[in-house]
Amino acid sequence: MSTNKAFLPLMALLVIGIALYASAFYVRQWEVALKLRLGEIVSSDYEPGLHFLVPVLNDVRKFDGRIQNFDTKTERFLTVEKKDVLVDSFVKWRIANVAQYFRATGGGNAARAERLLGERINTRLRDEFGKRTIQEVVSGERGEIMSLLTKDADERAAELGIEVVDVRVKRIDLPAEVSDSVYERMRAERERVARDLRARGAEAAERIRADADRQRTEIVADAYRESEVLRGEGDAKSAEIYATAFQKNAEFYSFWRSLGAYRSVFEHGGDLMVLDPNSDFFRYLTDPSGGKR
Repeated sequence: MSTNKAFLPLMALLVIGIALYASAFYVRQWEVALKLRLGEIVSSDYEPGLHFLVPVLNDVRKFDGRIQNFDTKTERFLTVEKKDVLVDSFVKWRIANVAQYFRATGGGNAARAERLLGERINTRLRDEFGKRTIQEVVSGERGEIMSLLTKDADERAAELGIEVVDVRVKRIDLPAEVSDSVYERMRAERERVARDLRARGAEAAERIRADADRQRTEIVADAYRESEVLRGEGDAKSAEIYATAFQKNAEFYSFWRSLGAYRSVFEHGGDLMVLDPNSDFFRYLTDPSGGKR
């Protein structure tokens, strides 16, 4: 009997401990929580720390309050040019109103929340891409599109109890069939430009070659003209010197010319000439004084 009495305080402490454990819950720094009473939301404004509830009647649901990343599925959109583009995007979001989030998503279903959020973002993406050309969505206005998407998605997501922190377009691609067509057009254009450049180069080369030929012809003609002038001047000077020498000593001049003729004739062995022995060619060979026979 005394042993049973000794265990009663321990049993009481155990029951109290279990009751306290069942009626207490802890909210971490990165969590948001709400308390339900028979499925109805009672409270949702819980700061991080220890809180209490009524067991059985109350239930606590906790969710991750940190920023979540959601990659949307690749979607096909039409630009203002009626060209298809494939777009990959992602969303950064977090729970802003846990009670509204719980109601809108059917009990805090994150997959449902992301599906609803993705539908809203894709609708706005379709609208924005439909107003712009491919060039604008790829480079010119991509930043503006993302800013508009973030603002609009945040406003639309308020009914889901969600705050949209950022919306980013990761990749914009052309469908495979369009990419092949664009590639072929680009290649054809590059080939056309290359042919044009080669034609211009050939034309420039012909002009340069023709100009070089003209300059060469002019230079050769000028050189030939100057050489003929110099030759004429040299011949005139030579004739003048010969004339002066002849006037000074006609006999010596005649003898010198005969030596030059002999040299020209006999410098190549085997030459054969048929001449009259009494011709002037043998004048100085037969008579050193130059007298005629």
